[in-house]
Amino acid sequence: MKGVTASNPGQGGGRKILLDLLFTLVIPVCILSPNLLGSGFSFVDVVFGGNNVLTYVVAALVPVAYTLVDLLINRRLSPIAILAGSSALVGGALVFWYVDGWQYALKDSLRSILIGLFAVGSVFVGYPLFRIFLDVTSVTSKPEERGVLSRVFAEPGVFRALKQGTLVFALVEFVSAAVNFVVNLRIVTASFDTKAFNAQVAEANAVMRLPAIALSLVGFGIAYMLIQRAVNARYGHGASILEPAQLAEKLRADAGPREPA
Repeated sequence: MKGVTASNPGQGGGRKILLDLLFTLVIPVCILSPNLLGSGFSFVDVVFGGNNVLTYVVAALVPVAYTLVDLLINRRLSPIAILAGSSALVGGALVFWYVDGWQYALKDSLRSILIGLFAVGSVFVGYPLFRIFLDVTSVTSKPEERGVLSRVFAEPGVFRALKQGTLVFALVEFVSAAVNFVVNLRIVTASFDTKAFNAQVAEANAVMRLPAIALSLVGFGIAYMLIQRAVNARYGHGASILEPAQLAEKLRADAGPREPA
């Protein structure tokens, strides 16, 4: 997932979005540009001594470094943060696979493909990816609250929704990968280790960045809606899967006082 990082409640939403776009899109595109804003300035010539490969690597690692630093600073566990961190690590490793043509298009789409495959595999082994996400987000909750979540996740309707949501999320990731592959295949046609290649990579990133973020958020949104709807159907309106303390209280209230023996 490109350019999605953990939220920081100390930052305004608008400021966070601008920082994400700055470090995951604007700065990398500027580094790769052979003629920055028509000024004749290029990082490859002025900063990197004409080394196209080094320019490409630095530009590709900027969003990786930003995502990981953001996660370390905020230290907030959330599904988006977990996915962003994993995606950043995979992206950092793929930077050093020097390819062009269809192989580059595949490389740039590989993170979404791997995330989708992992999500499908998690359903088949009986531990859906969204169950993992929700388990991690509750690590700071009290043991009683985590126990409540485990009971909720084990409910047949909720567990079925966890699997359905995970599969929907996987499908969206595959769609995102397919679109990204086609876009890169059409735009990035130059040979690796050339200014033209770097410029085309910048163009493809500019074209795909926002749609990729939007598609990932759509996948999360649909999955969460399915799971939350199943929780509400089982435990009533107001029960929230993201608030284990409130959910535990609701379950205690629903249980009511026991009849005397």
